[in-house]
Amino acid sequence: MFVRSATASTAAAAVLGAGALLLPVPRTLASDHASERQGSPIVVAHRGASGYAPENTLAAIDAADALGADWVENDVQRTRDGVLVVLHDTDLKRTTNVEEVFPDRAPWAVKDFTAAEVSRLDAGSWFGPRFAGARVPTLTRFLHRLERNDQKLLLEIKSPQTYPGIERDILRVLRKEGWLDRSHVRDRLVVQSFGVDSVRTVRALRPDVTTGFLGTPAVADLPSYAVFADQINPSYATISADYVAAVQRLKGAHGKPLRVNTWTVNDAKKAATARSYGVDGIISNFPDVVRHATG
Repeated sequence: MFVRSATASTAAAAVLGAGALLLPVPRTLASDHASERQGSPIVVAHRGASGYAPENTLAAIDAADALGADWVENDVQRTRDGVLVVLHDTDLKRTTNVEEVFPDRAPWAVKDFTAAEVSRLDAGSWFGPRFAGARVPTLTRFLHRLERNDQKLLLEIKSPQTYPGIERDILRVLRKEGWLDRSHVRDRLVVQSFGVDSVRTVRALRPDVTTGFLGTPAVADLPSYAVFADQINPSYATISADYVAAVQRLKGAHGKPLRVNTWTVNDAKKAATARSYGVDGIISNFPDVVRHATG
């Protein structure tokens, strides 16, 4: 199961090995705002810089940092014993060696494993030998690394129907780690989900937190989403300039124009098109490619 294309592995090694040559000037909040006025969308590293390092790992956060990506997107789930971990799939098969370590535990759902069991898994070798031994991070460890790098977080609540009450659990960890203070909430944190009820729950529990809905609601339905969301974050394949404009004409839950962050855009041509649509942000596995195409 540990297979990675030679092209991607070579690209990763080249970029990360020559980070000093490619590193752009870090973007502060002030420079983000200046870029917005000039029409450049914010760039968000999807699951970290997952084109260059195994997704949702600390290595992917660091790769995003090396490439100058201030914003990092991740996915949060809950283990059997209630620990929040950062992982995209609801099972462990694709990005870990769980089938080798626990061969009798099919279907290897995250919710069926304890945090201690998940911590034993190799979450890096599937991407390339350089990352062998990378682990599935807890949300706490993920936040610590973002803090060390002075990065910002677009946090996705993954499959909330699988984890009743996960919104409270996430907010509890965010609060414990200092991510619900005024400065983090104002400048460095967005919580999003495909689950309407999940986004509403976060809004009800912490009205100050910026929230996003993942998906492409019909234009006629957008006003109902604006009641509880500050962002509408759709797939690139589903949007047009007219759709983006329709979203941005509305004010979201905090009384500011709804923002649009589109995913997952991995090449320069699509990035340029997304910029021409007027999106506020672009989520990408290759944040450097998007930055160079839109900056």
